[in-house]
Amino acid sequence: MELSAIALNCSLKASDAPSSTDKLLGEVLAELAKHDVAGEILRVADFDVKPGVTSDEGEGDAWPEIRRRIVAADILVLGTPIWLGQPSSIAKRVVERMDAFLGETDDRSRMPAFGKVAVVAVVGNEDGAHHCHAAMFQALNDVGFTLAATAGTYWVGNAMAATDYKDLRKPYEPTVQASAMMAANVAHLARLLRRSPYPGME
Repeated sequence: MELSAIALNCSLKASDAPSSTDKLLGEVLAELAKHDVAGEILRVADFDVKPGVTSDEGEGDAWPEIRRRIVAADILVLGTPIWLGQPSSIAKRVVERMDAFLGETDDRSRMPAFGKVAVVAVVGNEDGAHHCHAAMFQALNDVGFTLAATAGTYWVGNAMAATDYKDLRKPYEPTVQASAMMAANVAHLARLLRRSPYPGME
């Protein structure tokens, strides 16, 4: 049974610039592919995602199409760099826009993200990976996503160093192993939820 994943790269850079987040997301999707999960990466900075907490903020808002792809996928991979010890402002905007899910329930009070699994990939040259995971995990769970065991992978380089993840000449084995375990767990959980969806409330 093939599953699908959408990976959102929340780098502050558009696609014309190299991205360490993109590299890590590519590695995560490669691991997911080993479990029959087909995926794609969207660089959110390429889109005009308006500020707000609804699913459509009007003319020119690119969020409705991104939202459509999120809802169509079985797995959401949220990738963020660390800035000032925090998830990027784009990552925060993404979860702010999904706040709309709270009011978009079906007849059993299930949000659009019910039955979908989320994981978080974090990369940076400063402390903050665990904080970024915690902040994104809480937000994603609040809007209905399920979190697998070991639902995060990350790489953090030496503080204030010039080497980024995209510059590494060989894979960093602990990150490789974390991504592999995360992919196995999320694919397993997504299949379970597809076979047996949350029942919601009568």
